Amino acid sequence: MEERLSKFIARSGVSSRRKAEQIIQSGRITVNGAIVTDPHCRILPGADVVSLDNEIIAGPSSKRYYVALYKPSGYLSDLADPRGRRLARQLIDLDAPLFPVGRLDYNSEGLMIFTNDGEFANSIMHPRYEIEKEYLAKLSGRLTREEMALLTTGFALTGETYRLRSITPIQETAKNGWYRITVIEGKNRMIRKMAEAINHPVLRLKRVRINGITLGRLRPGEYRFILPPQAMRQNNPGLS
Repeated sequence: MEERLSKFIARSGVSSRRKAEQIIQSGRITVNGAIVTDPHCRILPGADVVSLDNEIIAGPSSKRYYVALYKPSGYLSDLADPRGRRLARQLIDLDAPLFPVGRLDYNSEGLMIFTNDGEFANSIMHPRYEIEKEYLAKLSGRLTREEMALLTTGFALTGETYRLRSITPIQETAKNGWYRITVIEGKNRMIRKMAEAINHPVLRLKRVRINGITLGRLRPGEYRFILPPQAMRQNNPGLS
């Protein structure tokens, strides 16, 4: 049975479907030796030969993996780095193609999900699903009520509107404070940019939850296998 090229790539564990569309449009995919740039192109799995950067995509595996990793600070979310920096993927001892579901910046730590299930990845990353992500953030200085209200109301940065879903103080001193922050957007370095804009830069940032999947008792560099369908059905769980 024919299927959309982007869906085939996602089901093969190469990337999420959204990322697959970008890969196709960049001209890196060939079908039977011909470059294809239309994500809506339909192929016949098992008959058509699909390649990425001249490497044949084997097709969907019957085995799906879902891994929750505690990414330490000082590791990249990317699968490769020309500068040779440490990669979060290298912490997972599993001989299978895995890609990250979303990102954490180099200096941030906490929960990352790796999988070879492109459809599942898309269900987390696509903005229309409004998946909630929760962080613990240590900010320089103490936020006023007005500043916390501003962060949840939102404001414009570089032509885009940024807003937090919620922010709650956990512990405050005269010099800084810890805050619990939830977001439903996936803008790059969003929390850091917003904190800097109100002159309370982030000193430490740790993601502890992605919807129903929590960091739990993982320590930096540790990982565990998860069952995403059950976990993602929980909408507002407490931290485990």
